[in-house]
Amino acid sequence: MKKSELRKKYKSLRNKLSQTQIEDYSLAIANQLLKLDVWDRSFYHIFLTIEEQKEINTDYILNILSGKDKNIIISKSSFEDYSMTHYLLTDNTKIKKNDYNIPEPIDGIEISSSQLEVIIVPLLAFDKSGHRIGYGKGFYDRFLANCKPETIKIGLSFFEAENEIFEASENDIILDYCATPNLVFQF
Repeated sequence: MKKSELRKKYKSLRNKLSQTQIEDYSLAIANQLLKLDVWDRSFYHIFLTIEEQKEINTDYILNILSGKDKNIIISKSSFEDYSMTHYLLTDNTKIKKNDYNIPEPIDGIEISSSQLEVIIVPLLAFDKSGHRIGYGKGFYDRFLANCKPETIKIGLSFFEAENEIFEASENDIILDYCATPNLVFQF
């Protein structure tokens, strides 16, 4: 399937999920992440859930990261140049939704993308080769391209992998893993 068709398909599938399903699947995904050998790192980047888009509830993963005393990094998006600025999440971090309902830090301690060791990546769909499809603005493509090659990239999906995403480009950054409620794909 083409990217535009996949975006439409997976937005529709997400919209059919009940709040109970979202919570159950989100918890199952967090539990799947615990099986990965990635917990010896220090700097973990994670997205905050856009509830209006019926995204995975990352609160469960945030609790795991806090419990393991990890440095949690969240981002603020610039829709002028489709870039992201990264901030350390602390007890004093004030979060506010932007015009697109994305929860973001107002300000804080800025962290360079070169410091990040594990990145939890949002997506709408992914394939068995580790290609992902987001909302189409390229925020994460630009962000991941600026990270160190050894940075671990983990996608989260309510749904299983597509066989192949057509229109995948050689410039796409491949995921290392993608966690679903039932299993973890490794690429």
